[in-house]
Parts: sequence; C-alpha cells; structure tokens
Amino acid sequence: MKKSALFIVLILIVITTTAYAGFFEDIFKIVGGGTQNDELDDSTIASGLKEALSIGTENAVKNVSQVDGYFGNEAIKILIPEKVRLVTDVLSTFGYKKQVDDFVLSMNRAAEKAAPEALSIFVDAIKEMTFEDASNILKGGDTAATDFFKDKTQGKIFDAFSPIIAASMDEVGVMRSYNKMMDTYEILPFAQTVVKGESVDIEHYVTTKAVDGLFYVVGQEEKKIRTDPAARITELLKTVFGK
Repeated sequence: MKKSALFIVLILIVITTTAYAGFFEDIFKIVGGGTQNDELDDSTIASGLKEALSIGTENAVKNVSQVDGYFGNEAIKILIPEKVRLVTDVLSTFGYKKQVDDFVLSMNRAAEKAAPEALSIFVDAIKEMTFEDASNILKGGDTAATDFFKDKTQGKIFDAFSPIIAASMDEVGVMRSYNKMMDTYEILPFAQTVVKGESVDIEHYVTTKAVDGLFYVVGQEEKKIRTDPAARITELLKTVFGK
C-alpha cells in the first residue's frame, strides 16, 4: 500500500474511534455496572449501615417503650403462654376473663418498661460492625442488617434484658396476676378434670417475647429505610440506600 493511502486509513481509524468513544464508554458502564467513581467506598457503606441501624433501633425502642407499644401492636403483643392457654380458656369460660386480661396486660407493660434499656446495648453492638459486615448487609434482603444484628447480639441482649424485665414484672405485678389467676383456677369445680395447670417460667417467657418483638420492629424500620425514599432522612442514607 502506498504511503499516502496508509496515512488516509490511519486518519479514518482515529476519527472513527474518537466518534464512537462515548458509545463504547456507555456500553462498558452498562456491562460493568458503572465506573469506579459510581461505587461506594467501604467507609461510606459502613457509615450508612450504622446510621440506618442507629435510626432504626432508636425509632423501634421509642415505639415499643411507649404505653401500648407492645400491648397495642398485634404483631408483637405478648399473649398467654401456650402451656397455660387451656387454663386461661377455662377461666374465661367460668367468668374470670378479667383476671386473664390483667395478666396479659401486665406482661406487656413489663416489656414496655424494659424496652428503653435496650438502646445502649444496640449502640454498642452497632459500633462493632466491620466494613465487610456492612458491605454484605447492603447487598442483602430487606432485613439483612437486623438479621445480622440479631444473630450477633441476641444472647447478649437477652442476658442484659432479663434482670430489667424481672424488675419491671415485679413493678407492674406480673407474677401477682399470674398467681392469682392460677389460684383461682385451682379452686374451680371440675377444672382439674379439664386440664392441669403446668408450670411456666414467666420471666423467661416475657423476656424472650420482649426481645423478639423489639427485633421485629427494628426490622420494620430497616425495611422502611431500604424501600421508602421518604424514610431516608439524612444525606448519607440517601447516598447509600439510593444506590
């Protein structure tokens, strides 16, 4: 090929490549998921997840610790333990439904009184979250952060929650209500032929239900932040969860 012809070909290649540079760049973005500048760094991801959990747990604790926070929420309301449900059914049939209702209310009041103490435990746990944890959680489901948080801290929270629940139960008279209810059942005619009352660790039961309910509400708060732009009340949340 003559030198002049070769020169013209090279010029055409340069022009063509330049003209389509933007097109190829767009294709690479689509295939590769964006440029590196579009990716969030570990520090931003971790900060966003921690902020989401901080806001979520604070809202959750605030919601459940108010009057009727547990009792008025059908999703987390603490109901009669299964082992004594037949007993309470008999009591209600014999005209002692108020005693049963008082017992249910007292369990939920105990949980509501204990709930504020959980916030500091949540805060400490959030501080321990690593960059890797945060990155994995961001890619997870609607309650990935709550599930991770629950897996890592549930036992610790239960242990710290238990004495608070016990004190709250004593304050609101859970065991007084329970014992009164069971004593009434014992003197009912033919009651023992229907079902014999079983022993239940009420403190353990209420603590378990209180912790489970709290995590449930935290999960609901996380879902809001992930799925509802209006719930992303800070610029950091908008940046991280907007991605």
